[in-house]
Amino acid sequence: MSDWDFDLLGDPIPEGHGRRGRPPHMPTDENRRKVMLLAAFDKNEEQIAAALSITPPTLRKHYFRELRARLEARHRLEGKLLAALAKEVDAGNVSAMDKLFKRLDRQDLATGATSQPTRQAKPPKKGKKEAAVEAAHTAHEGSPWGNLLRH
Repeated sequence: MSDWDFDLLGDPIPEGHGRRGRPPHMPTDENRRKVMLLAAFDKNEEQIAAALSITPPTLRKHYFRELRARLEARHRLEGKLLAALAKEVDAGNVSAMDKLFKRLDRQDLATGATSQPTRQAKPPKKGKKEAAVEAAHTAHEGSPWGNLLRH
C-alpha cells in the first residue's frame, strides 16, 4: 500500500478509480476496529454493514475474522475498559474507584457470590387460626385421652 494514493479522508484510492462500476471496498484498520466494536455490542451483520456503508456480503468477505471473533471482541473490549479503569484507580480517581466497586458488586450478583454474609430468612409467623389448628392436632398428647384418640 506504500505506492497507493490516498483521498482527503485518508482512505486508499483503489486501482481503476474513475472507471465504470463501483470501486471495490478497501478494508482499513479503522473499519476493522468499528466492526470489532459493533460486534462486541452484539449488532447483527446488517447493522454493521449499514454502519460501514457496505453490503452484508462485502462485510462477510472482508471482515470475516472480526465477525467470527464476536464473543472474543466483547471480552477484549471489556478487558481494555477495565484496564483503563484500574489505571484511573491507581492514579487516585475517586469516581473511578466508585465505578469499579459498583462493577464488582454487579459481578458478585451475577455469579451469586456476595461479600456480605447472608442472613437466614425467618419462617413467617403463623396466624391465630393456623396456630389453633396445629394445637388441635397435638392436644391429646400427654393426656389420658392420648391412648384412646389415635389418628
